[in-house]
Amino acid sequence: MTEVVVVTEYDVLAEVYEWLISEAKLPPADFAASFDDVLGLLPSNAHVLDCSCGTGQLAVGLAGRGLQVVATDASEGMVRRTAELAEEYGTSVRALQANWEELPNHFDDDTFDLVFCVGNSLHHAAGATGRGAALESMSRLLRPGGRLVLTSRTWELVRSRGSRLDIGDRLVRRNDRDAVVVYRWEIAPQWEDEHHIEIAIAQVDATGSVLVRSELLSCWPYRHEDLEAELHRAGLRTEVSTFDPESENYTVVASKGGPG
Repeated sequence: MTEVVVVTEYDVLAEVYEWLISEAKLPPADFAASFDDVLGLLPSNAHVLDCSCGTGQLAVGLAGRGLQVVATDASEGMVRRTAELAEEYGTSVRALQANWEELPNHFDDDTFDLVFCVGNSLHHAAGATGRGAALESMSRLLRPGGRLVLTSRTWELVRSRGSRLDIGDRLVRRNDRDAVVVYRWEIAPQWEDEHHIEIAIAQVDATGSVLVRSELLSCWPYRHEDLEAELHRAGLRTEVSTFDPESENYTVVASKGGPG
């Protein structure tokens, strides 16, 4: 028997999000360790914001290092799961529901030494205007000299492949259950148009029953060069970029208050 659940927010995917996280990033300490280069620049008790925190693996890993960590997400389900993970690991993480533009309502300017925006989340901001507002909010919260760490899909590569269905070629095992992950891409004609990604996680239990949880998500892609310009307009200077037009993802580290 197959049950299909379709919604338009991340709250349903929050319940099965671990199937979208790579094995290497599931342990919180390992996820945090993947950013050792930038974390090594921080004082031991630095204040760190993980916005778009997902289910909290990074935030909990950072708190495990003794950092003062706040985790935010627009999804109530993601925030709840982050708080649960922090409790499971015995770490102190302040988790609250907020989208990017709401962040300055919760925190004073110049509050954080480091802000993370990872998990390929920025494309959910509505177009150039939405991205600009999101980056401006994150920049405001950084102390002078503080850094933003951002990960992104290589949208030049995604768009070149067109609309398509990507079905995982193997089962992914999490919590003693197997699932197949499916992505359905709706690539719009123009860069600035709203695109869609439908993500489906088909869980298979021992009896052969299948439970499918699916969400249709809106996204607005951007070129690497546009992101660079938008970071600059938000008062951020790129220090490191791993952008490669042939790679699926890249990371950008940008600092606040450096020379333009």
